[in-house]
Amino acid sequence: MSAQTFQPIPARPAPVKTEGLVAWIRTNLFGDIRTSIGTLVIGAALLYILPPFLKWAFINAIWAKDYDACHTAAGACWGVVAEKFRIIIFGRYPFEEQWRPLVATTALLGLLIASCMRAFWKSWLAILWIAVLAFFFTVMYGGILGLSRVETDRWGGLPLTILLASLSMSMAFPIALVIALGRRSTLPAIRSVCTIYVELIRGVPLISVLFMASFMFPLLMPQGFNIDVLVRVLAGITVFAAAYMAEVIRGGLQAIPKGQVEAAATLGLSYWQTQRKIVLPQALAMVVPGIMNNFISTFKDTSLVTIVSLYELTGAMSLALNSDANWRPFKIEGYLFIALIYFAFCFSMSRYSQWIEKQVNKSKLR
Repeated sequence: MSAQTFQPIPARPAPVKTEGLVAWIRTNLFGDIRTSIGTLVIGAALLYILPPFLKWAFINAIWAKDYDACHTAAGACWGVVAEKFRIIIFGRYPFEEQWRPLVATTALLGLLIASCMRAFWKSWLAILWIAVLAFFFTVMYGGILGLSRVETDRWGGLPLTILLASLSMSMAFPIALVIALGRRSTLPAIRSVCTIYVELIRGVPLISVLFMASFMFPLLMPQGFNIDVLVRVLAGITVFAAAYMAEVIRGGLQAIPKGQVEAAATLGLSYWQTQRKIVLPQALAMVVPGIMNNFISTFKDTSLVTIVSLYELTGAMSLALNSDANWRPFKIEGYLFIALIYFAFCFSMSRYSQWIEKQVNKSKLR
């Protein structure tokens, strides 16, 4: 028997680290040759653009409320935001009463944040919504409890934006759910009505819907009967958002295998029991990104209500600057401030959507 010579195994390379900042950069920015070239090109563009922008926005910027200094400065004039802050945020609401929209908006934002937390997903959440909305309209409109009356056409700024976005999205979702189920109904009449609604609303821009709701709809009402412009605009945004959201939900319904519905029928479940316990939970989980995309779009579309003389966040900023010639040249700074507010809200909704996706996908990871 011949002696065997020990042959050591060649050393293998160390495992590549897959976690941490360096690993993320290697995977996402320098994963292959095309990604690396794109990273270098974008990086070079940022190096060319960012230094002048930072110099304009921060180093040479004017922060004081001094328009004479702003006119002679080489940088941005953020003093316009400080000077017109209350008009931008609260619009045409009476200056001495602006504590009311501040309190009302804080309560509404607290309600929205609470509604996004699982601990508050209880049956009493609906009662909390009714109470907070009643508080919001009572404080904003006044006329009772010693509060002076402020008509809705003087509401504006951030409170109006948040009110229109939150209420329209809350009311559009159940409508969209019913329309999506109606479009998949086996009854021709229901299916036709729902299809006509979706195609009719999606065939016109939101501006047309707001124009019809604000100016044309009152002409169809009986003499002396009038609906508040805020209610009409809110209804227009709601029906518009519901049409788009219905198609998103219908896509999720079509993704459910037909066998699951047949199995539910075999077990003796009714139509609504099947939809509530089997179909809708899966369908809605599949289209969370699409629904949130619709929410974000609706939030930004509230800026269009300016055409019907409701000055929300963007309209209030234009109103503040157009009425003062001294600060009118600094619209860029004002729009950047508005863009920052929109980005904060939209980014928060996007991150919340990702959290919802992780929650609904936990069952698939088991």
